[in-house]
Amino acid sequence: MKLLIIGNNSRFFHLKEFGEELKKNGEQYKLIYDVDFLASFFNFTLKNRKCNEFRRVLNDFKPDIVLLDRLSNIALPVLKAAIPLVLLLRGNYWEEARSSKETVYNSPQKRFYFFMKQRFVDKCFRESTLILPISKYLDGIVRERYPNKSIKMLYADGRNPSDWYPQKGMNLKHPCVGLLQGANIWEKTKEMLTLAKVLEAMPNVMFYWAGDGPYRDQILPVLKKYDNFKWLGSLQYPDQVRQFLTEIDVYALVSGLEGLGQTLIEASLMKKPVVATNVGGIPELIEDDKTGFLVDKGDYDSWIRKLSILITDNEKASEMSRKNYNFIKDNFSWETIARKFCELIKPYSKLE
Repeated sequence: MKLLIIGNNSRFFHLKEFGEELKKNGEQYKLIYDVDFLASFFNFTLKNRKCNEFRRVLNDFKPDIVLLDRLSNIALPVLKAAIPLVLLLRGNYWEEARSSKETVYNSPQKRFYFFMKQRFVDKCFRESTLILPISKYLDGIVRERYPNKSIKMLYADGRNPSDWYPQKGMNLKHPCVGLLQGANIWEKTKEMLTLAKVLEAMPNVMFYWAGDGPYRDQILPVLKKYDNFKWLGSLQYPDQVRQFLTEIDVYALVSGLEGLGQTLIEASLMKKPVVATNVGGIPELIEDDKTGFLVDKGDYDSWIRKLSILITDNEKASEMSRKNYNFIKDNFSWETIARKFCELIKPYSKLE
């Protein structure tokens, strides 16, 4: 089988790992950036040229299946060419779109673009060959919206456990809690405001946030008032991320919306005790009070209590992190995911 994988630069590192694991299963793959073949919605001349370049890729590689890692209009030539199209659904697109409409699309031109994008996205879902939601949570959402589609759940947010090892290089003040998350979607990011009361109640614990995004400026003015909070900005991946996760005592994912929770996977493989908001697919990664702690949205008292337990009770923190490491290693390695992907995708290849 020849698989063309299309993704964005933020996922390229992991998609390449995925592709290399597929090769071990006897599959061929080609990985390309979607942005190399996309142009502004209103720049028709460039759009046509980029589309022709992409058609040449299809003609030269002749894929049996195209895997689209994020929704973009690069799917249109694939559908037109009648090549089986597989959509990897990583997040609650509809909730993210609702949030973006309320916060980003605030001009007539942007609202028109938003409307056209929704039409395109619906076309992609309706005409795709297969939809692969990466969690049971997303599986339920997409089945409700497209009950007649072929949908197969696949935990497709993998890591190579051997890549996640202690790496020195960062000095932080202890005890400390680490957060590693972007600020690109308001519905996710605004939950971080819950930390204000946590910071106030835990003055002797440092909180370090690594990440960036357009909603950074809605978060930093609130949290940087506290001496025990520090923003580190974006970290180079994967070395600085490993250094950060090596140094912290507890990992926290304070999010209001998650398809699954990829940073929880990395923190777990680094054998760090974890606490996360009980939303989306996160409960599929953490069994509350056994492999980590879950906290309801806005429940700052629970954040204070559960973070305090993991910081002071080393035995419990170690036991939880060991159990979660084993669970993540067994279920979220690229080796496991690639094998399951090949099994799921075989009936849909145009070779069949």
